[in-house]
Amino acid sequence: MALLERAPAEEMPMTALPRRRTRRNPVTWYRGGGLWNLLFLLPMIVVFAVFSWSPIVQSVVMSLQKTNLITSQWVGLDNYVKVLSDPLLGEAVLNTLWFAVLALIFGFPVPLLMAVLMSEVRRAKGFYSALAYLPVVIPPVVAVLLWKFFYSADPNGVFNTVLGWVGIPPQPWIQDAVQAMPSLVLEATWAGAGGSIIIYLAALLGVPPELYDAAEVDGAGVWRKIWHVTLPQLRGILFIMLILQIIATAQVFLEPFLFTGGGPAGATRTILLYIYDKAFRNSLGGAYGEATAVSVLLAIVLALLSWLYFRLTNRWSNS
Repeated sequence: MALLERAPAEEMPMTALPRRRTRRNPVTWYRGGGLWNLLFLLPMIVVFAVFSWSPIVQSVVMSLQKTNLITSQWVGLDNYVKVLSDPLLGEAVLNTLWFAVLALIFGFPVPLLMAVLMSEVRRAKGFYSALAYLPVVIPPVVAVLLWKFFYSADPNGVFNTVLGWVGIPPQPWIQDAVQAMPSLVLEATWAGAGGSIIIYLAALLGVPPELYDAAEVDGAGVWRKIWHVTLPQLRGILFIMLILQIIATAQVFLEPFLFTGGGPAGATRTILLYIYDKAFRNSLGGAYGEATAVSVLLAIVLALLSWLYFRLTNRWSNS
């Protein structure tokens, strides 16, 4: 009887005891295969050290020197003091912020709206997707030069001719300090919207159709369904795209360089174009140290934005 009474107790699962954490030391690291892991990663570490980390370290060192790439003189933080007190840098920062604001106003909602409209198309959806992605396939330099021809201030220019059809007088476009930046944003939005549209279309496939059916039963129209169903479901991807677009607009260079060269009257001089002017458009032996100092400051700002991006995406993925 005693054995029978003990049997159920012996069959009960025992609570697993917490495992003691083994202290890491060189011996346990070696026995755990750490040396082989290091040898396996060594080629990648060497490649990163040569092509990524080494240029970063050299840039930081160069930002503390006055150099013409042949001779160097250590100046400490003088380069940072000079560029931070340069009014042209402040102008470049304001122009870059103005470009970013215009890109967010026009370039951020337009791809989302087009993706929502294309998701409602029942036929030839693949054709419209390919058509929307076509500007991304065109080489950026070719696209900018093509739009530069369209932006001709001549009354017989392409865009001015189109405006003349509806009674609008010819516009100076990129030759005017006020219209130059919006003109650049318009081309940049056209060139980059295709990739965003494809991402939004893929995200829209993950929205449960039952939510739209429930909203339709409640009498919601198209815009109410977009506001109360689509946008909340795409909140994560919208914020990610917002952060990525801010980082991309902070590095805009091609459009102002090829369209206007920073003009007219410095209205389109961005931060990267300011760095380019410092390094290559100055007198013989450009201010490479000062240009590198601005690059380091820009890298710090973008690193903070990237840290914010990864922090928020990790929080969403764990929630």
